Amino acid sequence: MRSIISHCCLLFILGLLVSACSIQESAISGERRAYGYSWDQEKKIGKDADQQIQQQFGLYDSDELQAYVDKIGQEMLAVSHMNRPDTPAEYEGTDFYFRVLDSPVVNAFALPGGYIYVTRGLLSHLDNEAQLSVVLGHEIGHVIARHASQRAFEQQMGQLALIGGAIGGELLGLPGGDILGIGSQAAQMLFLSYSREDERESDRLGVEYSSMQHYKAAEGAQFFVSLERMSKQSGQSIPDWQSTHPDPAERAKSIPELAEQWRAKGYEQTIDNTDQYMGKLNNMIYGENPREGFTRNGFFYHPEMRFQFPYPDGWQVINQRSLVAVVNRDQDAVSIMTLDGKSAGAEASVNEFLNQEGITTLGKSNAESNGLAAFRAEATGQAEDGPKLTFYVYAIEYGGSIYRFLNYTTAEKYGTYASRFNEITGGFKKLTDSGILNIQPVLLQTVKASRAGTFKSFLPTNFESLSITVSPEDLAIMNQVGLDEQIITGTWLKLPRQ
Repeated sequence: MRSIISHCCLLFILGLLVSACSIQESAISGERRAYGYSWDQEKKIGKDADQQIQQQFGLYDSDELQAYVDKIGQEMLAVSHMNRPDTPAEYEGTDFYFRVLDSPVVNAFALPGGYIYVTRGLLSHLDNEAQLSVVLGHEIGHVIARHASQRAFEQQMGQLALIGGAIGGELLGLPGGDILGIGSQAAQMLFLSYSREDERESDRLGVEYSSMQHYKAAEGAQFFVSLERMSKQSGQSIPDWQSTHPDPAERAKSIPELAEQWRAKGYEQTIDNTDQYMGKLNNMIYGENPREGFTRNGFFYHPEMRFQFPYPDGWQVINQRSLVAVVNRDQDAVSIMTLDGKSAGAEASVNEFLNQEGITTLGKSNAESNGLAAFRAEATGQAEDGPKLTFYVYAIEYGGSIYRFLNYTTAEKYGTYASRFNEITGGFKKLTDSGILNIQPVLLQTVKASRAGTFKSFLPTNFESLSITVSPEDLAIMNQVGLDEQIITGTWLKLPRQ
């Protein structure tokens, strides 16, 4: 049944498949220690998962911004423990890759072997290049210190439990253990939670690398002040994805102290490159990009691909580049729509699923969805170490493509949710509303204040008409100021426009 679970794009968190540890020299301390994987294995894990991460979440469509983030990342790498006279031989020549993911979620994470990701949501919450240098240095630190591999070894030895969470609880807005199609081994590495000491070590390394390149590393503290404000706004002391991190207030205090230690060692810290950074952010998409799909009044719309379908009240829509999933509140029923680029038609697409090992077909027939040719089937299968599942597979031919819905729940609850699955699939149709077809994303406009005044006095007059849900406080946090804080002439501001 393993192929079925992979096909469904569900991640079941399994025990680590590690049969032996690897004893290697630490690039940080030079001491020999035990890891769950060898460095070569870590590089392979990262490489194998990188394309899947890009496909799942998408790279932000700006070669200029991608190159800019890579440039800062390579600067941090150049002074890191990967490029020093005493760097152990096995680490020499390792390439690192820095990606900007097209997600509004404020997040950064790293895969083993040198693959580092920041979201455009995170970039929008930074104010200058110095802050970016600390964040990238922090993620480089996780990779070089091999924190994930250390946690893998400890889990193997029974010292830690494997828990859901990347950066402590969710990856780009998806609850840990939900719909991720990135392969079990890489997913296990992502979902091994770092310890607080791991995070403190990466903070120290991030400040070290930033300071050595003469950035104002203390600026990194402001980002953690913003995280603390986001935490309070959400009603949590620490966000879920920060649950294993040191408290943001602690980090806001410790980072300037660490920066001062490096200044005292002779590393002058004079660079923030605010003008350059703001120039790169100008016209970057802010919030969800409605061109790639959005929800409104119980419907999911995709203007670029010109389709729509309804979803049940109270169900959550998870929209990714490679799939759209609709999950009920109890998370025991799901409908996943993917684009089938291999099958010749709707019937072939459904049969491709039915022909998998472990699937028993209950019935299948031709169908029609609002004038579009379709094919449907019901089937059952036994999840590995789990309940019996019932599937409702529905494929539609539209615009020269095949859209396949894989709907399923436990066999005992199928009767409860079958009508919901029919509601979703039967409502798929061509999008014709010109107002929706022509919708455009909200963009960030970076400008220097031409006058003095409170921050809220600079908010756009058409604030409520934006196609995304955002509050004045959200914008104040993004700008690292208070709503009533006085802005002086010449201060850079990040404001939405549409």
